[in-house]
Amino acid sequence: MSEAALALPLLYGLVAVALLFDFLNGLHDAANSIATIVSTRVLRPQFAVVWAAFFNFIAFAFFGLHVAQTIGTGIVDTAIMDPTVIFGALGGAIAWNVITWGLGIPSSSSHALVGGIVGAGTAKAGFSAIVWSGLGKTLAAIVLSPALGLVLALVLVLLVSWLFARTTPFVVDNSFRWLQFVSASFYSLGHGGNDAQKTMGIIAVLLYSQGLLDGAFHVPLWVVLSCQAAMALGTLLGGWRIVHTMGSKITRLTPVQGFCAETGGAITLFLATYMGVPVSTTHTITGAIVGVGAARRTSAVRWGVAGNIVIAWILTIPASAAIAALTYAVARLFS
Repeated sequence: MSEAALALPLLYGLVAVALLFDFLNGLHDAANSIATIVSTRVLRPQFAVVWAAFFNFIAFAFFGLHVAQTIGTGIVDTAIMDPTVIFGALGGAIAWNVITWGLGIPSSSSHALVGGIVGAGTAKAGFSAIVWSGLGKTLAAIVLSPALGLVLALVLVLLVSWLFARTTPFVVDNSFRWLQFVSASFYSLGHGGNDAQKTMGIIAVLLYSQGLLDGAFHVPLWVVLSCQAAMALGTLLGGWRIVHTMGSKITRLTPVQGFCAETGGAITLFLATYMGVPVSTTHTITGAIVGVGAARRTSAVRWGVAGNIVIAWILTIPASAAIAALTYAVARLFS
């Protein structure tokens, strides 16, 4: 059998693994899109996931593919990206996602993938393979995205409180129940726009490594549609363990606070996606939820729960990198 014939089943298998990661990303991060609108009882969970999945899928129509390019070319040197490295990266990311999903911990699928790429890449070629400018931008976003989400949500709560100071609580609550449909839509667009592109970047660089794409970095339309569909399907099936943590354990939310958290988070995601920064939707919405809780009073935030989530964030990249390096080493034995 020819080398090309041998490579084709491997290629199909790796694309399937990448789409599995995208599906698990949607499953794992579904809570980020729907936690606030579910916890404020504006939508039942089964309707909320349909709403979020729809906007996850159509996100490609609103954003460029800057994040896909960062993942494909800006984390490790593309010259060392081969099927074994990509398999190791996806293995590390998927394993960490499954572990944290099982424990109900809202960790970052995005940073699990980045950690996986770094772990498998350095296992093959050492630290010289890392593109430090791209990785540094991603690491900075670990701090900046939740901080910006927190600040924007806090400012929005204060602005809304001032604008509706003379309005009855019933009218305010009823109005923002409707407005949450808008804010949840925007957040789901941001989620689909930023997160699905990470898998697009992985599949595209895989196709380049096999000589099936050439020229300037780009993502074929079939890859775009496949990744958006896989993420939307994952979102549709939901992540109910993490919904509980995000929607009620950190702080109790009203429709006004849900609107402000989602809007602050969505603005952050839109900016990051435009700039090509692969941020964590988990970090972003958590920061925004903490912001709206702190606007009411600092004691409204369960800081112990928030602290546990931060610990999971810190562990995500090194843990997924270690698993990816081990997966790469095992895969090398069979390649």
